[in-house]
Amino acid sequence: MYPQTQQIITDKRLRGVYPGVVYGFIDNRGEEVQAQGLAQIFPREEQMTPGKRFDVASLTKVVCTTIVLLKLWEAGEIAWDQPLQRYLPEFKQNTITLRHLLTHTSDIQTWIADRDRLSAAELRAAYLTLAPGPDLGHKVQYTDAGTILLGFMLEGLFHQPVIDVFRQEVLEPLGMQHSGFLPKEGERKEIVPTERVSRSRVLRGVTHDPKARVLGAHAGNAGLFTDVDDLLIFCRMLLAEGAAADGRQFLQPETLLMLLQDQTLDARGQRSLGWDLRAGAAASGTPALFHTGYTGTFLLADIAAEEAFVFLSNRVHPADHRAVYLKERDEIIGVYQKERGART
Repeated sequence: MYPQTQQIITDKRLRGVYPGVVYGFIDNRGEEVQAQGLAQIFPREEQMTPGKRFDVASLTKVVCTTIVLLKLWEAGEIAWDQPLQRYLPEFKQNTITLRHLLTHTSDIQTWIADRDRLSAAELRAAYLTLAPGPDLGHKVQYTDAGTILLGFMLEGLFHQPVIDVFRQEVLEPLGMQHSGFLPKEGERKEIVPTERVSRSRVLRGVTHDPKARVLGAHAGNAGLFTDVDDLLIFCRMLLAEGAAADGRQFLQPETLLMLLQDQTLDARGQRSLGWDLRAGAAASGTPALFHTGYTGTFLLADIAAEEAFVFLSNRVHPADHRAVYLKERDEIIGVYQKERGART
């Protein structure tokens, strides 16, 4: 499947863009999963295998946080244009809505003094004081702050840590058995390491995102560890109009139709609720859902065309060269989009 895409993935690995990669495709011909290269190069080499789990960073936002919010919306328990403060009374501002946060149009001013030195409680308190800037509702500016605040909101609604909400509402119902948060020591050998943090240590089974690492069980922006098989389960649900593998309706088809529409206030921001919108391959011109993770991951699900692409690399291992990677990543996506006939 997609030989040109697979070739460019291999070429970039051989050029050192990432040590290793696991990726999977879904289309009307079936599914294919491949693993290449090394899961680890420091302190010793370790082969990549299809079953390795990755810290998928911001894919947490769409696989977990956004999905729980969609289920609450279906149940009539939240409304997108209500202020966050209605559901999270501790939040100091009353002008930022759920839609603003999910479409990254809140213009929230995210600077926090000594952020990396704060405890979880202190960091939470600081986020509750953040305010919007003058471009509230008008400018798309990607930020973690939105899903961090929405995670706090979910904890208030469910009265439990947000990672327990994610397990209960998403991972367990979908049968994503290889997915979870805060892995125990015994689980870490099957997790792909991320960045080198000292002369002798890399992060392995420890959340890479510094904010989510501090917040621990209370982070809605990052922290999910998962593998390609579980992310393909998630994609199959999206492509099956919200039906889970066991036949139960996990999300309503109407919800997914809404998700395929630009949800910014002027409908010109190319952002849906939680997701970026990319060109789709269906004759209808319906867009595809897309999201990335800082650690070297991305997911593209084209519901109308019934196609999906899951990409998991360890590009931050052992060092983070983000500016170089972004260009290389976008080339992979461009080849895939062209090869599958996306309507750009």
